[in-house]
Amino acid sequence: MRGIVWTGELEVRDDVEVRDVRADEVRVRVQNAGLCHSDVSVVNGTIPFPTPVVLGHEGAGVVEAVGDAVTTVSEGDHVVLTTMGFCGHCSACARGLPSHCRSGYGKLRAPFTVGGDKAFQFANAGVFAQTTVVKENQAVAIDPEVPLSAACLIGCAVVTGTGAVLNRAKVTHGESAVVIGVGGIGLNVLQGLRLSDAGPIIAVDANPAKEQAARQFGATHFIAAGPDVDTVAAIKDVVGNGVDHAFECVGHPALIRTAIDTLDWGGQCILLGVPKLGTEASFVVQDLYNDKSIMGCRYGTTRPHHDIPLYVDLYKSGRLLLDELVSATYPLDGVQDALQAMHDGTVNRAVLDLA
Repeated sequence: MRGIVWTGELEVRDDVEVRDVRADEVRVRVQNAGLCHSDVSVVNGTIPFPTPVVLGHEGAGVVEAVGDAVTTVSEGDHVVLTTMGFCGHCSACARGLPSHCRSGYGKLRAPFTVGGDKAFQFANAGVFAQTTVVKENQAVAIDPEVPLSAACLIGCAVVTGTGAVLNRAKVTHGESAVVIGVGGIGLNVLQGLRLSDAGPIIAVDANPAKEQAARQFGATHFIAAGPDVDTVAAIKDVVGNGVDHAFECVGHPALIRTAIDTLDWGGQCILLGVPKLGTEASFVVQDLYNDKSIMGCRYGTTRPHHDIPLYVDLYKSGRLLLDELVSATYPLDGVQDALQAMHDGTVNRAVLDLA
């Protein structure tokens, strides 16, 4: 079968194979997969990962086979895939916090071969292959009427961005927020804030062309950042003393500092961007004494089997935008074009068609 493999070079290969399912696993024919900055981070070295590796972690498809112990999905089910192979029985899972489960975090799975050699699976998913094998709890069944080209984005962009608002920050009615970086994650933070009835909702991006999408997804104000713009002052022109919530969606130390500097007393900064491993950021300690906080957030603090069906229902009711996230669809051979569009900032999300 075909797949996109990082070997030190980005290759579209036709000699990718995946092993049979084990008792607690599911084999999925991947229909669509979103191109996320985390995939790019493997290519540019921001996320160190052994090679060869089948990339992709934001996907949806149709179940082809299930292991003997699988009970929650069946052959023919349409599923959204997640990266979280949580164990289901540790203390974190028992408390409803599967994103805190250490069972599947940092472990390297290698269900693929490429040219006959063992190949790893990025983020426990490897959805840039026409077929992948995942743990049962990584496949969440959805309504087959939902287009898989849109549903695939739930598996990362939506759960990470919208989940950060609903699950981690727990934003409530009328609270103010700023979102720094209006890519796929930032847009979903914006619509999470819209769903929470937050306001004002300020979007910040260096690309002024992002304003239209930012407002479509929920921003009430847009600031085009640049060397001649005092971003913190511009934000405080809107909200006075600062915001209740600042979401940093880029992963740049200077922008992390900017996000912290925008906070009002009692405000919280939520870090979603992924900088290079080992990156440090700084802040003035005394600025936090007025009950301000800095919060990390892994994967939107997601509870996949609760949150993904919720997002599907919100989409079906017209409240969650998914189709609007898909700016363009590319074949596997068009991955370089998709990467260029992402680099140029001309897409909300680029989606690969693996059918």
